[in-house]
Amino acid sequence: MAPETAKEGGGFSQLIEIGERLRSTLTAKSEARDAALSQSRLLVRHCSLTIRAIHREEYTEARELLGQARDTAKALRASVAEYPDLYYAGYTKDGLKEFVEANIVLALVRAAPIPTSEELEVEPAIYLNGLAEAATEMRRRILDIIRHDQMDEAERLLEAMDEIYNLLVTMDFPDAITGGLRRSTDVVRGVNQRTRGDLTTSLRQQRLLDALQQYDIADTP
Repeated sequence: MAPETAKEGGGFSQLIEIGERLRSTLTAKSEARDAALSQSRLLVRHCSLTIRAIHREEYTEARELLGQARDTAKALRASVAEYPDLYYAGYTKDGLKEFVEANIVLALVRAAPIPTSEELEVEPAIYLNGLAEAATEMRRRILDIIRHDQMDEAERLLEAMDEIYNLLVTMDFPDAITGGLRRSTDVVRGVNQRTRGDLTTSLRQQRLLDALQQYDIADTP
């Protein structure tokens, strides 16, 4: 007996409806992805300009740029709120990590309280990796202020770098959980060691210069 012929429309009309719903869902997700990519690029730019302004000691501009970055980070999170896989995509995490770094760099340089992950509205792994990058950014700041003989400030920032490393090294979790934090921690350790060597050399040279100047003064008739 021949199989019963499907009624008009049959199961195939259901497939068309299913296809339309899936297409609509994927279209919305694709648009969210495009928005997230654009916002992430803009966020990275805002944060890079913020850090540049901080190194130039243009703190008013840095705060204005950081405000723009905060708005962009909020828009980025909103655009991927319904899509967890997009939130954890590389471009989203990179943008938010730069946001964390810029905020912490400003706090460290200005000796202000370090913002928490809750205040910045980021996941722990993103926060910790941003914290690591902020620590390495302090090397540039220390080398800059050494040239201006700001040794006390350089020592304060080196101490902050050490405290960050001491925190990071306790986060003994798999890289799948921390987003590759172990490698970032190793980078911080190396940067800290080089910076300590540079600062120690500068301090010794400064003390030697001070001693020579004192000797010249004492030897002056």
